[in-house]
Amino acid sequence: MAQASASTKKTAAKASSQVKSQSSSKSEIVNRPFAHAVGRRKSAVARAWLRKGNGQLMVNGLAHDEYFKVQEAVDASQASFKAFPVTSGMTADVTIKGGGYSAQSLAMQLAVARALLAFDETLKSELRKQGFITVDSRVKERKKYGQKAARRKFQFTKR
Repeated sequence: MAQASASTKKTAAKASSQVKSQSSSKSEIVNRPFAHAVGRRKSAVARAWLRKGNGQLMVNGLAHDEYFKVQEAVDASQASFKAFPVTSGMTADVTIKGGGYSAQSLAMQLAVARALLAFDETLKSELRKQGFITVDSRVKERKKYGQKAARRKFQFTKR
């Protein structure tokens, strides 16, 4: 029985050394993000990660001007990122789900602004002054039962 316990100790030691080597290789992520934040608008949710880079905005794997086709959405999505010279050495990777292009661009603006705030607290007053960290909480009102829509009633018939 002494030999059986000795062999199990050896296999346990081998297994633990393999686990340690695997976990150490996972912790060495190349270009690890240093700030992360979430922004929401209507039904759109944007998650932004700031990494070391060259001042690019990537949205769902595409450049932001390729992802957003409408110029207003392009301008709104990059406004909080391009407003500060600190971002010239950063790349923002953003994933967006839900909503239309307008809600997505504003959710991205909020997410990037919050990530910048997480990166550098001294930017808070300037972000607040430019309105980048102000949340627009308006959402579509739900339809009520007994009505045609959220506030619209069915047509009244007298007889």
